[in-house]
Amino acid sequence: MGRSLPASFYDRPTELVARDLLGAILEHTLPEGVASGRIVETEAYLGPDDPACHAVVGRTERTWHLHGPPGIAYVYFIYGAHWCFNAVTREEGHGSAVLVRALEPVHGVDLMRRRRGNVRRDADLTNGPGKLCQALGIDGALDGARLDRGPLRIRAGGPVPDAQVEVTARVGITKAADWPLRWIVRGNPYVSLGRPGLAKPRRRTRR
Repeated sequence: MGRSLPASFYDRPTELVARDLLGAILEHTLPEGVASGRIVETEAYLGPDDPACHAVVGRTERTWHLHGPPGIAYVYFIYGAHWCFNAVTREEGHGSAVLVRALEPVHGVDLMRRRRGNVRRDADLTNGPGKLCQALGIDGALDGARLDRGPLRIRAGGPVPDAQVEVTARVGITKAADWPLRWIVRGNPYVSLGRPGLAKPRRRTRR
């Protein structure tokens, strides 16, 4: 595996980090083994000015780690059933992050199968944010964990050429649902959904 991505990688506009995380490796090490996957789908959540971002409520107990510093994990529980993993971006206090929505398994597939239970297709092991957290054993205990050291890391992987990347509207949300802030690896079987709302990314400047 490549080196762990440094904190400086995440201290950039969230859209850039979301795009550049495609192809990187998310890895979690536990006593039962190592499980990892290549990131093939991401979504950017831009901070307090993004109606779909948790930062709109301010820095609460739940959103504390969303607000930084950059390069740590923001892990939250949703629908009373699933954990979701995010990599925190930009300067401390801003409240932006990249949601990792799908992985292509790289290491520890048998371990992922045991954790995921009755999954008929390997494509269903990690093709969604809740699924990949279950497959990798990621839960709320990792909220705030550094991503450049320790058991949970994001490592450099093979770069994904622009010709293989599609940008779409985000999915599974109701606010700012048309914003083109979802990046996927075209044709990858582990992407969580098809091609909803293909769009060109908007130009944004760092605030």
